[in-house]
Amino acid sequence: MDKVRLGDIATLINGDRGKNYPSQADITDEGDIPFVNAGHLNGRGIDFEEMNYISQEKYDCLSSGKFIKGDVLYCLRGSLGKKAIVNDDVKGAIASSLVIIRPDYNRIDGDYLMFSLDSPSIKEQLIKANNGSSQPNLSAASVREYQIELPDMQIQKAVVEKLAKVREAIDNRQCELDLLDLLIKARFVELFGDPVLNEKGWETRPFLDMGSCKNGMNFHYDDSGVELNCLGVGDFKDYSVITNTELLPTVSLNEIPSEEYLLRDDDIVFVRSNGNKALVGRSVAVYPGNTPTTFSGFCIRYRKHDDGITIPYLLRVLKADSIRKKMVGRGANIQNLNQQILGTLIIPVPPLDLQKQFADFVEQVDKSKVAVQKALKKDQLLFDSLMQEYFG
Repeated sequence: MDKVRLGDIATLINGDRGKNYPSQADITDEGDIPFVNAGHLNGRGIDFEEMNYISQEKYDCLSSGKFIKGDVLYCLRGSLGKKAIVNDDVKGAIASSLVIIRPDYNRIDGDYLMFSLDSPSIKEQLIKANNGSSQPNLSAASVREYQIELPDMQIQKAVVEKLAKVREAIDNRQCELDLLDLLIKARFVELFGDPVLNEKGWETRPFLDMGSCKNGMNFHYDDSGVELNCLGVGDFKDYSVITNTELLPTVSLNEIPSEEYLLRDDDIVFVRSNGNKALVGRSVAVYPGNTPTTFSGFCIRYRKHDDGITIPYLLRVLKADSIRKKMVGRGANIQNLNQQILGTLIIPVPPLDLQKQFADFVEQVDKSKVAVQKALKKDQLLFDSLMQEYFG
């Protein structure tokens, strides 16, 4: 199938960059006209939950960057390729970091265009553009040169229908996982209450009185001789537990590290440092078994030595919103968690039999999660295969 240049089947409209471009003082939490930036694009539509607004008067002054229903909004700076289709009959304007892609609907379906922008070839171009600079960027001119597979309209709609069905199945699986996580969270609150408020009056102990911490290893690119699996920040994802560390990436070292840098079953590992503040303090329990596994310098390992507290209970305490707020990282750009901050945490310690009751509940729910995750993986593989078939 022939490919066509995006600029031949759509009009690209930059945001207004002139003297009438909204200043910070013009942008408010509420108002007349949505003013959309990259943070409002969720890959499908526009997220209006924390929208910025400008006045009708300011909107009328803009010479460009005004979107309408059916437009695709596409990010050119920072979060390259982030996008949304304007599904609602709402007018608005875009920040200068975005571009409006207005399809020629006689030639291309808007939803088909959205899927096309996730094609392997375009993703490859985004990877090349995102070359490690602090502010990667594209130009509207380069986006116009994107090559798009363009079958006739009937085939486009059939492709959209099939991909949308598989994506809906993926969304439903993810919703199931979210609900199971909420079930665990609700059971925790029912049994133990909020760990900071400690409404039930449990005995408390300082976090570092019940275990010890160790910062992860810093690796050197020219090290060689020993290959080890390594837990890094990118491996945390949304996991609570990591059991098969053989699937983790490997690092090269000159020699086997000392025992304190090797993970053991029941260790908890935190994200110590990251440019995304929301990731700092995220934690997982690890069970490497007999697989030698280390952890990166952007992590902190916690090893419990108090038999009065169980890991399934402690892990959920550390994931509670109130405890996470106490672990908010410090630093201007890269956020950091350190052992001094962890040393301020005070942990409620309920009776051991209640902790074990909760652990049994989590184990049962986790079995259900494993089944859903397997189905999710199968659906995702199907989606990826279809994307390769249609747009590869």
